[in-house]
Amino acid sequence: MSWITKTLTSSIGRKIIMSLTGLFLCTFLVVHLVGNLQLFKHDQGLAFNTYSHFMGTNPIIRTIEWGLVLGFGFHIYEAFALSRRNRAARGAQGYVSNHSEQNSEWTSRNMGILGSIILIFLIVHLYNFFWRARFGGLPKVGGNDIETQDLDNLYLAVVDSFHVWWYVLLYVAAQISLGYHLWHGFRSGFQTLGLNHRKYTPLIKYVGYAFAVVVSAAFASMPLYFYLFTNDQGDLKAAIASPILHAVASAF
Repeated sequence: MSWITKTLTSSIGRKIIMSLTGLFLCTFLVVHLVGNLQLFKHDQGLAFNTYSHFMGTNPIIRTIEWGLVLGFGFHIYEAFALSRRNRAARGAQGYVSNHSEQNSEWTSRNMGILGSIILIFLIVHLYNFFWRARFGGLPKVGGNDIETQDLDNLYLAVVDSFHVWWYVLLYVAAQISLGYHLWHGFRSGFQTLGLNHRKYTPLIKYVGYAFAVVVSAAFASMPLYFYLFTNDQGDLKAAIASPILHAVASAF
């Protein structure tokens, strides 16, 4: 078993772990995005609260959460480890005089900064929503519907958060960072795993670019939509909401 330990602790092994956990987290982003799109339904948050309740109580989903936590943990740890090793290597070999900006993309040189912004956002985001949803602190939906009145009103918590200017700013900044992070990570992940071919690499490049843009833009649209176009209850502001916005929101 020593060869496994040596492989996983080597530079190549760490990059493989980064690639596998990164691609695994990409699938989480898709699932999370699809669920969060329920926010756009004009049903006073019923669909989103029902979705949140299912995700928080389904035993299969709760089990998968542990894999997700481990995925995040390994990915973040290996990212910091690789970043430290790369800085040490550049310092030892005098890369400063080699004009690294001419030999690599901005995203590859600043993955540590982008990842740090995402990490700060993730800590705030998890406390604001996940922690409160799992360990209390959320109001109940209430009302006369017996099936939904005891559900946690996570939708109201989201709406409240998306009307705080600094949180919206942090959220959008994190999504911009996520877009750059995905753009570089998606391609390099496949390359690290050896899935690199002149036929398929261009396709992976374009798919990665589209994935990065669509996912980050879709997530960023949520706080911007609620901050700019809704009131404190999540209802559209009649004074500025055009019929087009009504039609788009109703389509979800």
